[in-house]
Amino acid sequence: MDKDEFISQIKNISKRVEQLRDTLETEEATKTSLIMPFFQALGYDVFNPLEFVPEYTADVGIKKGEKVDYAIVINDELQILIEAKAINEKLTKHDSQLFRYFTTTSAKFSILTNGQKYEFYTDLDQPNKMDSLPFLTIDLLKIRDAQINELYKFTKDIFNVENITSTASELKYVSEIGRYLAREFEKPSSNFTKYIMSSIYEGRRTENAIEEFKPLITKAANQLITDKVSDKLSNALNTSVSLKNDSDTQKSQDRNHSNLKSDDSKDEIITTPEEIESYATVKLILKDMIDISRVTYRDNKSYFNVLLDNNIRKWILRVYFSQTHNYIELNDESNEKLDFSTPIDIYKYADKIIEIVKNKI
Repeated sequence: MDKDEFISQIKNISKRVEQLRDTLETEEATKTSLIMPFFQALGYDVFNPLEFVPEYTADVGIKKGEKVDYAIVINDELQILIEAKAINEKLTKHDSQLFRYFTTTSAKFSILTNGQKYEFYTDLDQPNKMDSLPFLTIDLLKIRDAQINELYKFTKDIFNVENITSTASELKYVSEIGRYLAREFEKPSSNFTKYIMSSIYEGRRTENAIEEFKPLITKAANQLITDKVSDKLSNALNTSVSLKNDSDTQKSQDRNHSNLKSDDSKDEIITTPEEIESYATVKLILKDMIDISRVTYRDNKSYFNVLLDNNIRKWILRVYFSQTHNYIELNDESNEKLDFSTPIDIYKYADKIIEIVKNKI
């Protein structure tokens, strides 16, 4: 399967989840409407019971006839077990059930899903025993490019056990480290705080000192993240400014060539660096969701417009700068107006901006 075609299909499934998630009330409805189309997008014939086996029998100890929702067979070998739940169910309630199934079959991978979230497991810790933690977790409403690349490895045409397992361990631990750091940065534990203090704090690590240090860790983490985002934003901004300067130069040359000069040039719209920085921030927010070349801008005298596909009817947000305060207006049902200090602050409204674009593509 062509990768571009695969990416397009996965994004279509993501839209489908968004559209249907509030209307599906049962496990069967979730299977039919979301889960089967997902595996069909991976290239499997979901209507071929020899390849995509429904109600696969997996005997567990003295329990006979227990069934897994689906099993995927490739080249006559069982490869993947799939346990499906209703979209309104949390997956953590059911991983022990899939754990039992995994140990009694020759499958190398197992997937726990509710149609929106997919957890991928294998046996990294002990052979033939399913790990307690997934090596890959994908939420179709928050899927990123790097996750799509890993998911692509599970497509039927290129499925290869060694290729997947070679990166599974790294994926698992990188994910766990990320979750651990996110928890500690948001609400540092005493042990984590003591560890940080041991490297940079020369005083006694008393209980009071530890408690006073915890908010400093959170502040430092937030500053680090902001700086990283700012660095990426600067790169995007430099590119945008360069393109704008090229465009302005060409416009100037065209005017000189035509010997056109207007007495009311003072009314000409001037796009400011702050507006360009706002535009670059929106591009940064959307870079993992769509081709950012689709994000464009159009300046007006009273506000700065950020558009999708250079279509004024598909405007995403409008940016307003004034001496008293700056704010953005979102193009959704609420037409919400949200204040910000500097253009990079628009990043804190990323979820709202992503939701608007989802509804337009």
